Amino acid sequence: MDIINELESEVRGYVRSFPVVFTRGKGATLETEKGDKYIDFLAGAGTLNYGHNNPLFKERLLEYIEKDGVVHGLDMATSAKVAFLEAFDEKILRPRGLEYKFQFTGPTGTNAVEAAFKLARNITGRTNIISFSNGFHGVTLGSVAATGNSHFRDATGIPNNGSTFIPYDGYLGEDFDTTEYLEKVLSDNSSGVDLPAAVIVETVQGEGGVNVADAEWLRNLQDVCRKHKILLIVDDIQVGCGRTGDFFSFEEAGIYPDIVTLSKSLSGYGLPFALVLMKPELDIWKPGQHNGTFRGHNLAFVTARAAIEEYWVDNSFSKEIKEKGAYIRKRLEQIVENDGDGYLSTRGRGMIQGLVCETGEMASQISQASFKRGLIIETSGSEGEVVKCLCPLTIEQDELETAMDILENAVQDVLSQTTSSITRSN
Repeated sequence: MDIINELESEVRGYVRSFPVVFTRGKGATLETEKGDKYIDFLAGAGTLNYGHNNPLFKERLLEYIEKDGVVHGLDMATSAKVAFLEAFDEKILRPRGLEYKFQFTGPTGTNAVEAAFKLARNITGRTNIISFSNGFHGVTLGSVAATGNSHFRDATGIPNNGSTFIPYDGYLGEDFDTTEYLEKVLSDNSSGVDLPAAVIVETVQGEGGVNVADAEWLRNLQDVCRKHKILLIVDDIQVGCGRTGDFFSFEEAGIYPDIVTLSKSLSGYGLPFALVLMKPELDIWKPGQHNGTFRGHNLAFVTARAAIEEYWVDNSFSKEIKEKGAYIRKRLEQIVENDGDGYLSTRGRGMIQGLVCETGEMASQISQASFKRGLIIETSGSEGEVVKCLCPLTIEQDELETAMDILENAVQDVLSQTTSSITRSN
C-alpha cells in the first residue's frame, strides 16, 4: 500500500475503506497478495453482476483474442459488434416488445448520460433537464449538473447549470406524490421551472441510498412526460442488466422510456462499455456528430453477447435473482428486528438492498467491521448512512449465507458498542 499512498492522487476512494492489495478475483470472492479472501458485496459498484472472471465469458474472450479478433475499431463494423447487436435485439429487446436504436458512446456511464442529454436537447430545442433529489448520473460536467449530491457538484469549480431538481418518490413522505408536484410546476408558466428537454430518473437510486421508486409513481412520471412532450430517460447504469430481477429495471412498472442509458454490467466481464438506447424516431444524429475514440469496445461486445446468451435466453436467471434478493431482504429484516432500539431499517428491490442506519458514522463502522471479518461492503446515501448489498447476481447460496452472517455479526458488534457508549454517557 505504500506506493499507492505515495503516488496515487488524494482523489482515491474505495482503497481507503479497503486498504489491501488484491491479486485475484473469482466469482464473488476477492483474494489479496497475502492470501486473505473476501466476499465481494461491492462488485465494482454494480459492474460485476456476473462475478469476477466469469468462466463462461472468459472462454469466449480468450478464443476471440487468440484468433486476433479486432480489439479497437472506432465505430467501424466488426464481427463482434454485429453479433452483439443481433443477440441484444433478438434476446433482450424483442421479447420485451421494445424497439430501440443503439448508440455506442465513450466507455463509461457518464458518457452515455452526456450523449442522452445532448440528443434530447437537439430533438426538443430545449435546454433544461429535470432530475431528482439524491440522483446520481456521473461526474462529467453535464451529468454532474443532474447529480444531487453536493460532494460531487462542488468539485466542478464552476456553476452547475442545465438541470432542475424535483423531489424523488418518497422524498416528501409516503403520502406525497411528487409527480403531481412536477405536473403542477410544468403547467404553471409562473413556476420558474423551464419546460425541459428530458426527465432523467433511476428506478432505484443506488448511490443515493437505495431509494426505490414505486411502479405507479414511474407510470405517473411517464404520463407527465408524454403530456408535456418531454423525453423520459431511464438511467439503468447501476440497476439494469438484471440487478432488480428483470434485465431492465423499468420492466416491472410497464413503462417504455424514450431513452435508456446502460453501462457497468453491460459488458458482463468488467470491461468498459456504455450504450444509449433510443426510440428509432429520435435518432436525429448527423454522422460523427457525437463520437469518441473508444465508442464500442470489441472485447466488451464479445463478453456482453456471452452474458446475454448464457443468462437471458429464458426466465430462469431472473427467477434466481428474485429468490436471492428475497433472501437478502429477509436477513436484513431479521437484523432490523433484532436491533430493538430503532437504529436500523431496510429498503431495496431485487439484489440491491440497503440497511439504513441512524447515522453515516454507524454505517461506516458496520462496513469496517464487516471488512475485518472478510466482507467488502460499501455505504451510500446523502450522508453515507446506508449499508448497500450489491453482490454478484451469480453468487452461490452458501457464500451468500456466509456473507449475511458476517454482516449480521458486524451489525451486532457495532450496535452493542453504540449501546455501551450511550450507557456510559448517561
